[in-house]
Amino acid sequence: MKVRSTTVLAVARDGKVAMAADGQVTMGETVMKGNARKVRTIYDGNILVGFAGATADAFTLFERFEAKVKEYAGDLTRSSVELAKEWRTDRALRRLEALILVADRKKMFVISGTGDVIEPDRGVLAIGSGGSYASAAGRAYLDASDLTAREIAERSLQIAGDICIYTNTNVVVEELE
Repeated sequence: MKVRSTTVLAVARDGKVAMAADGQVTMGETVMKGNARKVRTIYDGNILVGFAGATADAFTLFERFEAKVKEYAGDLTRSSVELAKEWRTDRALRRLEALILVADRKKMFVISGTGDVIEPDRGVLAIGSGGSYASAAGRAYLDASDLTAREIAERSLQIAGDICIYTNTNVVVEELE
């Protein structure tokens, strides 16, 4: 799925996880809003969720994911797999155009409507139109710096915002310590 909408990045380092997203909302070629909040904490501040794609679709998935987290007592892996299964098989959900990125202190996943639950082999994962730029920057910072997870997330989003026209540099970061 080609998402032209935003950039969300999760970074894990030294037992901390930071998730950052830009604030730009576009409609076609027009910037409609510059300070949207696309990253949230759930489950008493123990899980981070970020979304990219159509706003209503993203909020629907966010609510469904939060329900799965409650149903499976905070088990991120099980909640992610169960949401992906439901998303892929439910007729209404199948039409949703969004991706979500979820993380706790131990794991992070991208969840898609095709049934994908992708866990990175390194401590960086990104979605959205600027995701590959932010991911590349995050990997470089992880390999070549002593920056914190939060600092890497912020700097990587700034780089993506400088390159991707669907991403701005108004960055919101949430962190799990």
